[in-house]
Amino acid sequence: MFIGYAVVAVLLALALSASAFLTFTRNPQIVGSMTKLDVPDSWLPRLATLKAAGALGLLAGLAVPALGGAAAIGVALYFLGALITHLRAKDYEIAPVVVIALLAIAALVLRTLSA
Repeated sequence: MFIGYAVVAVLLALALSASAFLTFTRNPQIVGSMTKLDVPDSWLPRLATLKAAGALGLLAGLAVPALGGAAAIGVALYFLGALITHLRAKDYEIAPVVVIALLAIAALVLRTLSA
């Protein structure tokens, strides 16, 4: 199970890191999406920081099981909030959000089973 966690954690950390980078650098596509969802521009640095922290926590979970589990819970909750935000804005382009949330849940399950 640990190898499964390692694979999922690394892939999810890469996706979160890329998303955090694009958010920090205010990529036009990210800013446009956030604007469409009525997310204030002032939230972007905080949201990017949360994604980066989730990525680091998942990777740290390779050595510290509790930290990996906590990071997976945090990432799953973050993307549950993102899903709710999309649905409230009547934006149904939710596939990436759902996939990342499911990967975070998979990471939590795999980390728990391999501890």
